[in-house]
Amino acid sequence: MLAERINRLLPQTQCTKCGFEGCAPYARAIAEGSAPINRCPPGGDTGIAALAQLLNKPILPLDQSCGPHVPLQVAVIDEQFCIGCTLCIQACPVDAILGASKVMHTIIAADCTGCDLCVAPCPVDCIDMVNVEPTRAWTRDDANQARARYERRITRLNKTPASLRSTDEPPLQTASIVNTTEDKRTAAQAALARARARRNASTP
Repeated sequence: MLAERINRLLPQTQCTKCGFEGCAPYARAIAEGSAPINRCPPGGDTGIAALAQLLNKPILPLDQSCGPHVPLQVAVIDEQFCIGCTLCIQACPVDAILGASKVMHTIIAADCTGCDLCVAPCPVDCIDMVNVEPTRAWTRDDANQARARYERRITRLNKTPASLRSTDEPPLQTASIVNTTEDKRTAAQAALARARARRNASTP
């Protein structure tokens, strides 16, 4: 199947920068002719060239509207400011973040794909993307392992009713937000304000 052959050439970071929900949907769109081959920043020029060869298409420059190709990065949580909201855990497509509600989170660097999907949801801005040292390329083995982790996560979430999910897999809201009492909402807002203040105070 053409879409699967295309998907095997994609980096499996599941970053969504291409405008699709993951690598497989993007691969299907390419196979159907509804998406060009140059919308994958993690794959960069090498990935575009591989797709062009497979599909017998001309090599195109990376579509910069999707973002630039950057060196391999991993997410790092400044743990002193983490409030345990679990939003980053929910956003991570490959289960590369450990933690639970109201407990400090940490990144499993070896499993992080550098997708940066965890950065935007963090309400206290305590997640940064840093270059992997020493610098190295994202390999096909990396992609295969990331795809396996992503597919395991999707399978697990699809099999687990929302009411039975553990505290690190709530619906796309924090535990404090879904509570309905005014006192709990006020406490959550105060915690966020304190964490932001500490973060700002530590920034030169």
